[in-house]
Amino acid sequence: MKRVAILISGGGSNMVRLLDSMTGDHPARPVLVLSNDPDAGGLARAVERGVPVAAVDHRAFGRDRAAFETELAAHLDAVAPDIICLAGFMRILTPAFVDRYAGRILNIHPSLLPKYPGLHTHQRALDAGDEWAGATVHQVTADLDAGPILGQGRVPVMPGDDAAALAARVLKVEHQLYPAVLRRFAAGSRDRLDLG
Repeated sequence: MKRVAILISGGGSNMVRLLDSMTGDHPARPVLVLSNDPDAGGLARAVERGVPVAAVDHRAFGRDRAAFETELAAHLDAVAPDIICLAGFMRILTPAFVDRYAGRILNIHPSLLPKYPGLHTHQRALDAGDEWAGATVHQVTADLDAGPILGQGRVPVMPGDDAAALAARVLKVEHQLYPAVLRRFAAGSRDRLDLG
């Protein structure tokens, strides 16, 4: 049984889908939900599901990312995760941190990578006149949003969409895609999964 830690910064809607999926014959179980914000709404949602939580407030470390990540790593190493899922974790991780857990970190990003790494993905897709948008689950490497793609879910861009409407449609796909990719990854598969 693989041990999964989930890193969040906010309400944790993707985290909830991951936690709720890890039951029955699923090859993984959650061991920790960790946030960079002690007030993140997702922490209470994890506690409701009986999952241990911790928080390391990044603001207390100022610009010292190494010290912040040392504290994150202490919490992670205490539960020895096989897989770390970033689920709306809004901090960029240093290469040293990524290397420490190389091959074990997954992230979900709200675009069809390699298009639109970074922020404001939905508005960028609209500005470009794209017919399709979506989400990507990928392994995390030192380069932002550039690791091997494990799965993508596509949604059509509709006439009259604004960034909020498109984001809501993409989020529904994220909630299907991330649990499906995690199950496959925990079972040892690195084959790409495409939805939509």
